[in-house]
Amino acid sequence: MVMNSIGLAELSSIASGMQAADIMLKTSQVELIISRTICSGKYMVLVGGEVAEVQSAVDAVEKSLDYAIIDTFVIPHVHKDVFTALSGHTEVEKFEALGIIESFSVASLIEGADAAVKAASVRLIEIHLAMALGGKAFCTLTGEVAAVTSAVESGAALIAEKGLLVNKVVIPHPRKELFNEMI
Repeated sequence: MVMNSIGLAELSSIASGMQAADIMLKTSQVELIISRTICSGKYMVLVGGEVAEVQSAVDAVEKSLDYAIIDTFVIPHVHKDVFTALSGHTEVEKFEALGIIESFSVASLIEGADAAVKAASVRLIEIHLAMALGGKAFCTLTGEVAAVTSAVESGAALIAEKGLLVNKVVIPHPRKELFNEMI
């Protein structure tokens, strides 16, 4: 299956979340990437596939379960680093600056992370989604200071448009021990 886009539904109910996963898989030719509970009693379903199929899956959930939707998105032509950062398997050899973007929602954070990595020559390190975070999410990225600053600004701006930005930080030349604790 071609996976050039992703779609997510973040729901306020665990039961509705499981139902959303079923709806997405039955209405479209998509691949289930993540389907799980997240903090604060929410549920997230992330699917991938061709843009039209992913859009159809998200549309079907929005139509059927609009009462339980917290947020949704479809990202066409998602950056490949997003998949790696979601899985937690990003290898980074050189750290010059550390960028952190923090959001109140999983959906807006993934959108912001994709926007950030597309805006500048940076490397996503991690996308951490709502587990042990009270429902919040954050991503970390690295690269040259100017690139990280540009990327963080781009990703944070997208999240801020939705009113869901918690914080954004750029740390130039962080101490090595900080990265050792992250990875």
